[in-house]
Amino acid sequence: MFYRGDKLKEVFLKAKKDRFGIVASNVVFDSAIRGVIQGYEAQKSDGLLQMSSGAVKFAAGDTKDIEAGAQMISSMIKIISSQYKNSGIGLHIDHATPNYFDFVVYCIENDLVSSVMIDASKENFQENIRISKEVVTIAHKHGVLVEGEIGYIKGAEDEIVSDTELYTSPSEALEYVKKTGVDLFAASVGTNHGVTKGAQITLKLDLIKEIDELLINNNVETGIVLHGASGLTAKQQIDAIKNGVVKINKDTRYQMEFAKATQAYWEKEKDAIVKPNDMNEIDYTIDKSRFDPRKWLIHSEKAMQNAVEELVQITGSAGKSILL
Repeated sequence: MFYRGDKLKEVFLKAKKDRFGIVASNVVFDSAIRGVIQGYEAQKSDGLLQMSSGAVKFAAGDTKDIEAGAQMISSMIKIISSQYKNSGIGLHIDHATPNYFDFVVYCIENDLVSSVMIDASKENFQENIRISKEVVTIAHKHGVLVEGEIGYIKGAEDEIVSDTELYTSPSEALEYVKKTGVDLFAASVGTNHGVTKGAQITLKLDLIKEIDELLINNNVETGIVLHGASGLTAKQQIDAIKNGVVKINKDTRYQMEFAKATQAYWEKEKDAIVKPNDMNEIDYTIDKSRFDPRKWLIHSEKAMQNAVEELVQITGSAGKSILL
């Protein structure tokens, strides 16, 4: 089932109340969408799929028409998720910087998404508040949730690149949430975008807890979002959830699993399309039964599904869909 903003809000309220996390999965094409949605369904977990500016450009093909790409991704997610009854799926715009403001509004007004992230974290603090509040005003008129961010995370994720990290200030977090009215708040607490290992990350759990408690004590309790989480250990994710995180973003992990499964298949079946060196050309025939994309893509989809199932077990959302 596809969740619009009102239902997605129920998901995050339940996650915050019961202290489990929702895995938010970046996707680009149909194989990824199927694999991820099937993972949520298998575990009876609600989930959130995310599309970035780079993803919608890719989906549109050579035109790189972001509106057409967003329509394609949204349509695929709505159609695929409609087949399942034990999990609900929302669609989120990830890391939309201010130069994509009109695109965000287009997606909101055309009922393509359940939630959006406006990432004005590179702007000065007051400008970040102004831009975020403007997006909230538009989104809430259409029942769409908004995620905002202050501070910034080191590393590269699609078009978002930072060589340094700026930790989120709790007092600024409080002011930002109060003045903007965002539904979700992304905090910079030590994670990195891209390929990282949790053992090499100093995750500031005390900072997550301080921000969460400050928001609660000031009657603006908001779900905290953890970006750059693909390299975190299971314990780090569980501890983050205990301290107030309700949404954990995943992207690099899926790309890695998809690539590994594809490589493993072709290492085993490469003679389906490439003649072995010890065989004569006249004796060799390509094997369509093995190079047909439907034969090898299914392995990569299954690898992504398995990753989702593992992650929802870690975050505690398995068996906790609001549909059950």
